[in-house]
Amino acid sequence: MPAPENPFKAALANGQLQIGLWQDLASPYCTELCADAGYDWLLIDAEHGPNDLVTISGQIAATRGSGAHPIVRPAMGAPWMIKQLMDAGAQTILVPMVETAQDAQALVRAMRYPPHGIRGVGAVVGRASGFGRIADYVPTADAQACLLVQVETVRGLENLDEIATTQGVDGVFIGPADLAASLGHLDNPAHPQVQRVIEDIIARVIGHGKAAGILIGDLALSKRYAQLGATFVAIGHDVGLLALGASKLLADFHAVAPAHATAQTKVY
Repeated sequence: MPAPENPFKAALANGQLQIGLWQDLASPYCTELCADAGYDWLLIDAEHGPNDLVTISGQIAATRGSGAHPIVRPAMGAPWMIKQLMDAGAQTILVPMVETAQDAQALVRAMRYPPHGIRGVGAVVGRASGFGRIADYVPTADAQACLLVQVETVRGLENLDEIATTQGVDGVFIGPADLAASLGHLDNPAHPQVQRVIEDIIARVIGHGKAAGILIGDLALSKRYAQLGATFVAIGHDVGLLALGASKLLADFHAVAPAHATAQTKVY
Protein backbone atom coordinates (compact mmCIF):
# COMPACT_ATOMS: atom_id res chain seq x y z
CA MET A 1 0.00 0.00 0.00
CA PRO A 2 1.49 3.41 -0.99
CA ALA A 3 1.44 6.67 0.95
CA PRO A 4 -1.97 8.39 0.90
CA GLU A 5 -2.54 10.74 -2.01
CA ASN A 6 -2.13 14.42 -1.20
CA PRO A 7 -5.35 15.95 -2.60
CA PHE A 8 -4.13 19.51 -2.07
CA LYS A 9 -0.96 18.90 -4.09
CA ALA A 10 -3.03 17.33 -6.87
CA ALA A 11 -5.47 20.25 -6.89
CA LEU A 12 -2.64 22.79 -7.20
CA ALA A 13 -1.11 20.81 -10.06
CA ASN A 14 -4.49 20.94 -11.83
CA GLY A 15 -4.91 24.69 -11.23
CA GLN A 16 -7.97 24.25 -9.00
CA LEU A 17 -8.74 27.11 -6.62
CA GLN A 18 -8.36 26.03 -2.98
CA ILE A 19 -9.84 28.24 -0.23
CA GLY A 20 -8.31 28.06 3.23
CA LEU A 21 -8.69 29.20 6.83
CA TRP A 22 -5.92 29.88 9.39
CA GLN A 23 -5.91 27.96 12.69
CA ASP A 24 -4.15 29.86 15.50
CA LEU A 25 -6.07 28.83 18.62
CA ALA A 26 -4.02 25.65 19.10
CA SER A 27 -7.22 23.69 19.67
CA PRO A 28 -7.99 20.34 18.01
CA TYR A 29 -11.62 20.90 18.99
CA CYS A 30 -11.73 24.22 17.13
CA THR A 31 -9.94 22.73 14.14
CA GLU A 32 -12.42 19.86 14.00
CA LEU A 33 -15.26 22.38 14.05
CA CYS A 34 -13.70 24.34 11.18
CA ALA A 35 -12.79 21.22 9.21
CA ASP A 36 -16.45 20.50 8.53
CA ALA A 37 -17.24 24.05 7.38
CA GLY A 38 -16.34 23.35 3.76
CA TYR A 39 -12.86 24.86 3.45
CA ASP A 40 -10.42 23.06 1.14
CA TRP A 41 -7.51 23.49 3.55
CA LEU A 42 -6.72 24.60 7.08
CA LEU A 43 -3.38 26.15 8.03
CA ILE A 44 -2.17 25.01 11.45
CA ASP A 45 0.06 27.89 12.48
CA ALA A 46 3.07 27.43 14.72
CA GLU A 47 4.77 30.68 13.71
CA HIS A 48 2.31 33.06 15.35
CA GLY A 49 -0.07 30.67 17.10
CA PRO A 50 0.85 28.90 20.38
CA ASN A 51 1.12 25.49 18.71
CA ASP A 52 3.59 22.75 19.55
CA LEU A 53 4.04 19.24 18.18
CA VAL A 54 1.33 17.80 20.44
CA THR A 55 -1.35 20.36 19.53
CA ILE A 56 -0.38 20.20 15.85
CA SER A 57 -0.61 16.41 15.87
CA GLY A 58 -4.05 16.63 17.50
CA GLN A 59 -5.25 19.08 14.89
CA ILE A 60 -4.01 16.94 12.00
CA ALA A 61 -6.01 14.08 13.48
CA ALA A 62 -9.04 16.36 13.89
CA THR A 63 -9.21 16.94 10.13
CA ARG A 64 -9.40 13.25 9.27
CA GLY A 65 -12.64 12.33 7.57
CA SER A 66 -13.29 15.92 6.52
CA GLY A 67 -12.66 17.56 3.17
CA ALA A 68 -10.16 19.99 4.68
CA HIS A 69 -6.48 19.29 4.03
CA PRO A 70 -4.19 20.15 6.98
CA ILE A 71 -1.20 22.35 6.14
CA VAL A 72 1.34 23.07 8.86
CA ARG A 73 3.44 26.21 9.19
CA PRO A 74 6.38 25.69 11.53
CA ALA A 75 7.97 28.65 13.26
CA MET A 76 10.95 28.26 10.94
CA GLY A 77 12.25 25.84 8.35
CA ALA A 78 14.48 23.80 10.63
CA PRO A 79 14.90 20.22 9.33
CA TRP A 80 14.22 18.71 12.76
CA MET A 81 10.87 20.50 12.92
CA ILE A 82 9.92 19.34 9.43
CA LYS A 83 10.92 15.76 10.28
CA GLN A 84 8.63 15.69 13.31
CA LEU A 85 5.71 17.32 11.50
CA MET A 86 5.85 14.92 8.57
CA ASP A 87 6.07 11.86 10.80
CA ALA A 88 3.02 13.24 12.64
CA GLY A 89 1.11 13.11 9.35
CA ALA A 90 1.64 16.49 7.68
CA GLN A 91 2.07 16.10 3.94
CA THR A 92 2.04 19.82 3.14
CA ILE A 93 4.38 22.27 4.86
CA LEU A 94 4.32 26.08 4.53
CA VAL A 95 7.64 27.64 5.55
CA PRO A 96 7.88 31.35 6.42
CA MET A 97 10.61 33.83 5.49
CA VAL A 98 12.21 31.97 2.58
CA GLU A 99 14.67 34.37 0.98
CA THR A 100 16.99 32.42 -1.34
CA ALA A 101 17.04 29.44 -3.67
CA GLN A 102 19.48 27.83 -1.23
CA ASP A 103 16.84 28.14 1.51
CA ALA A 104 14.29 26.49 -0.76
CA GLN A 105 16.64 23.69 -1.79
CA ALA A 106 17.39 22.89 1.85
CA LEU A 107 13.67 22.68 2.59
CA VAL A 108 13.10 20.33 -0.34
CA ARG A 109 15.79 18.05 1.02
CA ALA A 110 14.34 18.20 4.55
CA MET A 111 11.02 16.85 3.25
CA ARG A 112 12.45 13.95 1.25
CA TYR A 113 14.08 10.64 2.02
CA PRO A 114 17.61 9.75 0.88
CA PRO A 115 19.07 9.82 -1.70
CA HIS A 116 17.07 12.94 -2.61
CA GLY A 117 16.94 14.39 0.89
CA ILE A 118 17.75 14.04 4.56
CA ARG A 119 14.43 13.01 6.11
CA GLY A 120 15.02 10.38 8.77
CA VAL A 121 13.58 6.94 8.06
CA GLY A 122 11.47 6.42 11.16
CA ALA A 123 7.87 7.08 10.14
CA VAL A 124 6.91 3.53 11.09
CA VAL A 125 6.18 4.82 14.62
CA GLY A 126 4.09 7.78 13.42
CA ARG A 127 0.73 8.64 11.92
CA ALA A 128 2.29 9.27 8.51
CA SER A 129 2.72 5.54 7.85
CA GLY A 130 -0.50 4.54 9.57
CA PHE A 131 1.73 3.56 12.52
CA GLY A 132 3.53 1.06 10.32
CA ARG A 133 0.44 -0.32 8.59
CA ILE A 134 1.21 1.38 5.23
CA ALA A 135 3.85 -1.07 4.03
CA ASP A 136 5.10 0.98 1.07
CA TYR A 137 5.02 4.36 2.78
CA VAL A 138 8.74 5.17 2.67
CA PRO A 139 9.35 4.57 -1.07
CA THR A 140 6.18 6.48 -2.05
CA ALA A 141 6.04 9.35 0.45
CA ASP A 142 8.22 11.81 -1.47
CA ALA A 143 5.75 11.96 -4.36
CA GLN A 144 3.01 13.18 -2.00
CA ALA A 145 5.11 15.77 -0.13
CA CYS A 146 4.05 19.34 -0.91
CA LEU A 147 6.34 22.27 -0.13
CA LEU A 148 5.00 25.83 0.00
CA VAL A 149 7.47 28.65 0.63
CA GLN A 150 6.62 32.14 1.85
CA VAL A 151 8.16 35.10 0.05
CA GLU A 152 7.58 38.09 2.30
CA THR A 153 10.73 40.21 2.33
CA VAL A 154 12.59 42.41 -0.12
CA ARG A 155 15.41 39.89 -0.22
CA GLY A 156 12.97 37.09 -1.02
CA LEU A 157 11.45 39.26 -3.72
CA GLU A 158 14.88 39.84 -5.25
CA ASN A 159 15.39 36.06 -5.45
CA LEU A 160 11.82 35.18 -6.39
CA ASP A 161 12.53 33.65 -9.78
CA GLU A 162 15.25 31.37 -8.42
CA ILE A 163 13.04 30.34 -5.47
CA ALA A 164 10.00 29.64 -7.65
CA THR A 165 11.97 27.53 -10.13
CA THR A 166 13.56 25.36 -7.43
CA GLN A 167 12.69 21.75 -8.19
CA GLY A 168 10.50 20.40 -5.41
CA VAL A 169 8.83 23.71 -4.56
CA ASP A 170 5.12 23.32 -5.28
CA GLY A 171 3.94 26.84 -4.50
CA VAL A 172 4.94 30.30 -3.39
CA PHE A 173 2.86 31.97 -0.69
CA ILE A 174 2.79 35.74 -0.32
CA GLY A 175 2.82 37.17 3.21
CA PRO A 176 1.24 40.61 2.68
CA ALA A 177 1.84 41.94 6.20
CA ASP A 178 5.56 41.16 6.36
CA LEU A 179 6.02 42.08 2.71
CA ALA A 180 4.43 45.49 3.33
CA ALA A 181 6.70 46.04 6.34
CA SER A 182 9.79 45.01 4.39
CA LEU A 183 8.84 47.45 1.63
CA GLY A 184 8.60 50.28 4.18
CA HIS A 185 4.81 50.28 4.59
CA LEU A 186 4.32 48.72 8.03
CA ASP A 187 0.70 47.71 8.69
CA ASN A 188 -0.38 49.02 5.27
CA PRO A 189 -0.73 46.07 2.85
CA ALA A 190 -3.16 48.17 0.78
CA HIS A 191 -0.41 50.60 -0.20
CA PRO A 192 -0.27 50.84 -4.03
CA GLN A 193 3.35 49.73 -4.13
CA VAL A 194 2.59 46.64 -2.05
CA GLN A 195 -0.36 45.76 -4.25
CA ARG A 196 1.72 46.17 -7.40
CA VAL A 197 4.37 43.88 -5.96
CA ILE A 198 1.78 41.27 -4.92
CA GLU A 199 0.25 41.19 -8.38
CA ASP A 200 3.72 40.94 -9.93
CA ILE A 201 4.62 38.01 -7.66
CA ILE A 202 1.44 36.15 -8.61
CA ALA A 203 2.14 36.63 -12.32
CA ARG A 204 5.80 35.60 -12.05
CA VAL A 205 5.10 32.51 -9.95
CA ILE A 206 2.39 31.35 -12.33
CA GLY A 207 4.70 32.07 -15.23
CA HIS A 208 7.17 29.58 -13.75
CA GLY A 209 4.45 26.93 -13.62
CA LYS A 210 4.08 27.00 -9.84
CA ALA A 211 1.05 27.73 -7.65
CA ALA A 212 0.67 31.14 -6.03
CA GLY A 213 -1.07 31.69 -2.69
CA ILE A 214 -1.91 34.43 -0.22
CA LEU A 215 -3.79 35.25 3.00
CA ILE A 216 -6.00 38.33 2.97
CA GLY A 217 -9.04 39.22 5.07
CA ASP A 218 -10.64 41.46 2.42
CA LEU A 219 -12.98 39.10 0.58
CA ALA A 220 -13.28 41.21 -2.55
CA LEU A 221 -9.50 41.49 -2.77
CA SER A 222 -9.10 37.76 -2.20
CA LYS A 223 -11.38 37.18 -5.19
CA ARG A 224 -9.25 39.55 -7.26
CA TYR A 225 -6.13 37.57 -6.40
CA ALA A 226 -7.93 34.38 -7.40
CA GLN A 227 -8.98 36.07 -10.63
CA LEU A 228 -5.31 36.89 -11.27
CA GLY A 229 -4.48 33.21 -10.90
CA ALA A 230 -3.71 32.58 -7.22
CA THR A 231 -4.86 29.03 -6.52
CA PHE A 232 -4.51 28.71 -2.74
CA VAL A 233 -6.11 31.62 -0.95
CA ALA A 234 -6.78 31.92 2.79
CA ILE A 235 -9.64 34.26 3.66
CA GLY A 236 -9.56 34.46 7.47
CA HIS A 237 -8.50 32.90 10.75
CA ASP A 238 -10.13 31.27 13.74
CA VAL A 239 -9.04 34.02 16.14
CA GLY A 240 -10.74 36.67 14.02
CA LEU A 241 -13.92 34.65 13.68
CA LEU A 242 -14.22 34.20 17.44
CA ALA A 243 -13.08 37.69 18.45
CA LEU A 244 -15.23 39.55 15.92
CA GLY A 245 -18.19 37.24 16.44
CA ALA A 246 -18.06 37.68 20.21
CA SER A 247 -17.89 41.47 19.91
CA LYS A 248 -20.70 41.58 17.36
CA LEU A 249 -22.96 39.40 19.51
CA LEU A 250 -22.59 41.77 22.47
CA ALA A 251 -23.11 44.84 20.29
CA ASP A 252 -26.23 43.26 18.76
CA PHE A 253 -27.63 42.59 22.23
CA HIS A 254 -27.27 46.24 23.23
CA ALA A 255 -28.84 47.39 19.94
CA VAL A 256 -31.87 45.09 19.77
CA ALA A 257 -35.28 46.04 21.18
CA PRO A 258 -37.09 43.73 23.68
CA ALA A 259 -39.51 41.24 22.07
CA HIS A 260 -41.58 38.12 22.79
CA ALA A 261 -40.53 34.62 21.70
CA THR A 262 -41.27 33.56 18.13
CA ALA A 263 -41.38 30.23 16.30
CA GLN A 264 -37.74 30.80 15.34
CA THR A 265 -36.52 31.32 18.92
CA LYS A 266 -33.70 28.95 19.96
CA VAL A 267 -31.64 28.65 23.13
CA TYR A 268 -28.33 28.10 21.33
